[in-house]
Amino acid sequence: MTVIGIYEKALPKNISWFERLNLAKKLGFNFIEMSIDETDERLSRLYWEDKEIYEVLTAINETGIGIYSICLSGHRRFPLGSRNIETRNKSLEIMEKAINLASKLGVRNIQLAGYDVYYEEKNVLTREYFIENVSKAVKMAAAKQMTLSIEIMDDYFINSLTKFNNIKQQIPSPWLQAYPDIGNLSAWPENDIGYELEVGIESIAAIHIKDTKKMTPDFPGQFKNVPFGRGDVDFLGCFKTLKRLGYEGTFLIEMWSEVDENPEERVNEAKEFLFPIMNEAGYEVGISSFLV
Repeated sequence: MTVIGIYEKALPKNISWFERLNLAKKLGFNFIEMSIDETDERLSRLYWEDKEIYEVLTAINETGIGIYSICLSGHRRFPLGSRNIETRNKSLEIMEKAINLASKLGVRNIQLAGYDVYYEEKNVLTREYFIENVSKAVKMAAAKQMTLSIEIMDDYFINSLTKFNNIKQQIPSPWLQAYPDIGNLSAWPENDIGYELEVGIESIAAIHIKDTKKMTPDFPGQFKNVPFGRGDVDFLGCFKTLKRLGYEGTFLIEMWSEVDENPEERVNEAKEFLFPIMNEAGYEVGISSFLV
């Protein structure tokens, strides 16, 4: 059975974790991916007391829906590759606390953003700091048996599985894997998507699903908030390639409909578009796949 999750930011924002997990169950998903982004509000989750963690664990037990992964995009604000030592120290503090929180919540996988810096200028030094600090982060994760997975990004630093493999060669650990976003992979015109999935398959821990619009000489591409079916991603080709390669891991629908007037309707629209394509590719999805 194919296991499919939904991104936290696809669901209403101001609800309890019980309500959020229960809604994911109602919509037919197996799990939620938690967001710890660069806002103070979501970064504060790293400092949850045991009582707050227990409330989430209770909700998980009562609903039967887990939090399998965390999207740790807080490093956009505090990047691992920053030239500022205080920022780098903060990035490692965030990393350590995220690993500890994930361990307590039963999370299996923490997604790291695949860029050295975001708001700063990139150079050889920022790349070196990134590698140095990801190496430190992997050692922290290994001690908790936690997988860290680098997302293939909307940023040219790591915008392909080929580039991820270059980083992986510098940090050859089983606790460092890739988390490709097939939308991001597809938006970069230099990427041969089938080839990228082939060269990266041995490191793929999970897959993000979203639609995007390709970059052109006159258009910077659109990496977020493209309704499914209105972008340029060849979903059937991607899913068939993954199936041929033997990928049977989780899929995560990534959407940002938490402030939409009707998030449930947006999510159902995404399912209506994606599930027939996934079934055609050989992945069993739909009602029967959620009875596990």
